[in-house]
Amino acid sequence: MSISAFINYLTNEKRYSKHTVRSYTSDLDQFVEFALTIDPKFNPIASDHHIIRKWIIFLMENKVSSRSVNRKITTLKSFFKFLYRQGTIERLPTDKVVMPKMKKPLPYFVDQAPMNLLFDQVHFTDTFEGLRDRTILLSFYCTGMRLSELVHLTIPNIDFYNGQLKVLGKRNKERIIPFAIELKSELQSYLKARNIIECNHNYVFITSDGKPIYDRLVYKIVNENLSSVTTLEKKSPHILRHTFATQMLNNGADINAIKELLGHANLSATQIYTHTNFEKLKVIYKQAHPRA
Repeated sequence: MSISAFINYLTNEKRYSKHTVRSYTSDLDQFVEFALTIDPKFNPIASDHHIIRKWIIFLMENKVSSRSVNRKITTLKSFFKFLYRQGTIERLPTDKVVMPKMKKPLPYFVDQAPMNLLFDQVHFTDTFEGLRDRTILLSFYCTGMRLSELVHLTIPNIDFYNGQLKVLGKRNKERIIPFAIELKSELQSYLKARNIIECNHNYVFITSDGKPIYDRLVYKIVNENLSSVTTLEKKSPHILRHTFATQMLNNGADINAIKELLGHANLSATQIYTHTNFEKLKVIYKQAHPRA
């Protein structure tokens, strides 16, 4: 009953997405399933840090990644905090639980030369799809917007006069992003072609039959076109977001400005790009210094 009350809380009061609620539910179900193998009379309300630690060891021994384990622990912490606030439990069993250390991977990004090659020399067909695909790639590269932000971008939210657009980011937070003259020209040309196609919505990017574009198609467009200029293993819309941030930083942009452009809630999420920059400096140092 306590778990169902928690899930209702996440759904109706916190208004988490269906995907997030499914993840919380799955983590809690896995925890209970494990605990029942140890104690057939297990009740989540009576959990202590010992059973949680045993579950963490079980997960690590079964090669579950540190990232996934940490997410599951976060789920438990949220669940027990909910019970504590409700007065169901008197202490938090997760207080004595230490989360596994997790090495944060540096973001992949495309260097400036391949990006110049993509937009200056790669041929895009003289069709609606060709114009759309180039505009999508340039939009990612010039604004750093997320995939969901591009897919849901609407025509009224493009301000050509001021050279800026408004996107709806995480947690329904709006932000304004300036864009370059090249993207302005590209968007205007694309929208002329789009207006010829019959559709009953204001989404900017559409399929050739007038329907709103969808995530999988955007992934395909980005992957295929990046494959022509880079050998990076990962070639996704998020790589272009990383590329935007990294190249802005490398060319002297203030990290706080990049934070605002990306729509990060705090600076720590943006600081990973400084590590990328430093790793590049270390490579240059080792190549250039005679004693390195």
